[in-house]
Amino acid sequence: MRIPPLAATAGVTVRFRPFLLGPIFQAQGWDTSPFNLYPAKGRYMWRDLERLCADLGLRFRQPETFPQPSLLAARVALVGLAENWGEDFCRAGSGRVRRSRPDRRYRHHRAAAHAIRVDPEDVLAKAQSEPIKTQLRDETQAAQQLGIFGAPSFVTAVASCSGQRPVGAGARLGDPRWLGHATPETNLSPSS
Repeated sequence: MRIPPLAATAGVTVRFRPFLLGPIFQAQGWDTSPFNLYPAKGRYMWRDLERLCADLGLRFRQPETFPQPSLLAARVALVGLAENWGEDFCRAGSGRVRRSRPDRRYRHHRAAAHAIRVDPEDVLAKAQSEPIKTQLRDETQAAQQLGIFGAPSFVTAVASCSGQRPVGAGARLGDPRWLGHATPETNLSPSS
């Protein structure tokens, strides 16, 4: 939510690139999020998210299941990015879907698509297509090759910070110190 104005102020373009964390975690020998594997880290992360949401005036509710399944959301985001409404979907859908129970998630993806005035049935059909499935696999492999280990992640191409990834609140909020090091195109991945 804060990324577009911060990027505009810094004079950079942010490019959303959905990917899946599951394969990245599996490649490191994890079968779940590090926030579940390391309870102290998880408690800190949930408290940090509560503070962040309070600062932004957003309602926070820890999901019953974590990590939340994100396969369909990532596929829908890819459809939307190709049709120039993907970022709007990510903003409209992420809070709605992440607050939902897993058995209601499909309904929330439809509601998010409807909220941004796109045909949910058409979008969900495209999201299940082989080209979108292949593209998501390719995006996930690209994230692995960049050394991404969590989301959201920012990747810049400037020599002064090339290969570095901001983590914590800087990554979530689009810390302007990092955006100031960005090139005209900076990659952001919103999927988790």
